Amino acid sequence: MSASLPPWQTPVEETSTGQSAGRRGDPWAIALGIIGGVTLGVGLTFAILGYVGVFEEPTPPTIPPAPTLTAPPATSSAPTFVDEPTAAVVAAFVAPSTVAIEVTSFLTGGSGSGVIYGSDGYILTNNHVVEDATDVSVVFSDGARFSGEVVGADPVTDIAVVLVDREDLRPISIGSSASLVIGQPALAVGNPLGLTGGPTVTAGIISALDRSLGGASNPLYGLVQTDAPIAPGSSGGALVDAEGRLIGITTAIALSDVGPADLGFAVPIDIAIGVANDLIETGEVRHALLGIQGDTAWANEDGAEYPVGVLVNSVTDGSAYQTAGGQVNDVIVEVDAQPVNTIESLLAQLRRLREGDTVAVHILRSDTQTTLDVTLGRLNP
Repeated sequence: MSASLPPWQTPVEETSTGQSAGRRGDPWAIALGIIGGVTLGVGLTFAILGYVGVFEEPTPPTIPPAPTLTAPPATSSAPTFVDEPTAAVVAAFVAPSTVAIEVTSFLTGGSGSGVIYGSDGYILTNNHVVEDATDVSVVFSDGARFSGEVVGADPVTDIAVVLVDREDLRPISIGSSASLVIGQPALAVGNPLGLTGGPTVTAGIISALDRSLGGASNPLYGLVQTDAPIAPGSSGGALVDAEGRLIGITTAIALSDVGPADLGFAVPIDIAIGVANDLIETGEVRHALLGIQGDTAWANEDGAEYPVGVLVNSVTDGSAYQTAGGQVNDVIVEVDAQPVNTIESLLAQLRRLREGDTVAVHILRSDTQTTLDVTLGRLNP
């Protein structure tokens, strides 16, 4: 016994010519015949109209003129914050101050993010975004695209500055990374994956401070860590606090075997601004050099070890540290009134200083404490 079929699957019978024919009374066969007849009629109509057209001059179609295109209006002024602005208000405030940066090089292209710094057309971004770029374009949140010029770049801190010729800019509000507290809210704003349609905003907290990322030709020190999701393409974007003030330039994400590990890192704004100003003013950054080789010094107490400073293993001849009276086996515990308890914290502190700065370096030598006045040399990246 064969199973019954639905109406739209009516079986066909094989004719003697080897062609399929619809079953008698099949409504689909009748419908197809009607459509075929209509098609034939239309074909005849077209033939007649074509014949008549030989004796009549056709009227050419009217082509409307191209529309006049104008740029959209400039972004409205910044909103007035209430005492505790919501994430939505902060996002609306910060988004017009972030941009997408598209680059091409001799071999490939890519994209990143940037932050509007001041009203003179300067954009903060990462060195690795514009490194080796032969062409740079800046796309603003309103969709406008401008050609950009790399003013300068610093691989030591992964900060770069791009200049665009646009006047109606919304500069971002600058905060400070010196007073950040672990656990405070933070928003990351950037343009991940080269997506169009404006910046992407993600929310999280400040997860850690003074992080270091090594393994590259230029390790980074003193970074701000956040769990606000940061995707590839967001590099060079803004990390802001709960009031929309810039506290860092996003620079890296941690990856595991299964993808992003919800660990994002940003260059503290206190470092980034100093570097950016140097690049704008002189086109270079004269990073400070102490002139030592050292490791973290550890102290034992109640069976535990504690980092307490930087043990000087060697001193470069003629260096700033040697000139100031520094010696091997000194333990550096403070630089420029800032505590130093690891080699990473010492390097992070030096990133905030410049060649020629004179700083007080507090040390332990044997069983005594002393302070050296060191006029810093220059790091050659």
